[in-house]
Amino acid sequence: MSPRKAAALRDGGGQSLRDHLIATAERLIAEGGTASLTVRAIAREARVADGVLYNHFADKEELLALGLHAHVRSVEKALGEPPRTAGEGTVAANLRAYIAYSLALHIAIMPAFAGLLGRPQVLANFDRLSNPMAGGRGLRADLAGYLRAEQRLGRLSPGADVDAAATMIIGACHDLVLPRLFTGAPATPVPDTLIDALVTTIMHGITPTPGRPSPDATTKDGERANEGP
Repeated sequence: MSPRKAAALRDGGGQSLRDHLIATAERLIAEGGTASLTVRAIAREARVADGVLYNHFADKEELLALGLHAHVRSVEKALGEPPRTAGEGTVAANLRAYIAYSLALHIAIMPAFAGLLGRPQVLANFDRLSNPMAGGRGLRADLAGYLRAEQRLGRLSPGADVDAAATMIIGACHDLVLPRLFTGAPATPVPDTLIDALVTTIMHGITPTPGRPSPDATTKDGERANEGP
């Protein structure tokens, strides 16, 4: 005789109990974060006994990591695909759109990670899973791939280090989001002017343009060259 189906799954849908538990963890993370989330709360929400979880997962950390992984994938799916088709539009406009997308993604998912800083084993388990973003590539590698494609089309300098550029962009997104989590500041939108400044710096660097005086240059009279009368 086959075992009876768990009461939580008798309404149909064909979902396994393991998948049901992961989906429940994902929903609770989306609704209330991870800081105070317990496996007991997941079990109650899933309408199963606490001990059932250990029939399907090595430990509670594995379940929480899988729930977090599913949460990140759901957030990414809701945001849609990032703009990364080489040869379309301008590189600068595409980078602005990619940064805005990356910031929105980080604002949505980083609170869940911050809530697990005191539970390193969950984060370690999460790190062993496939990257949940950009089809398994991760944002940095995905962005570097887009920039590399633009490089092949001749729209970026052949000597540009696109991996370094992608690291700077994704790193800036982390920097603009994470400090707010630690200070408790509200997740307000990042100004467009800051995004534009980041794109300009990536595209043109910080060295003076030939024929244009640098901000620190001075005239023979000792006045700053870029200042008006």
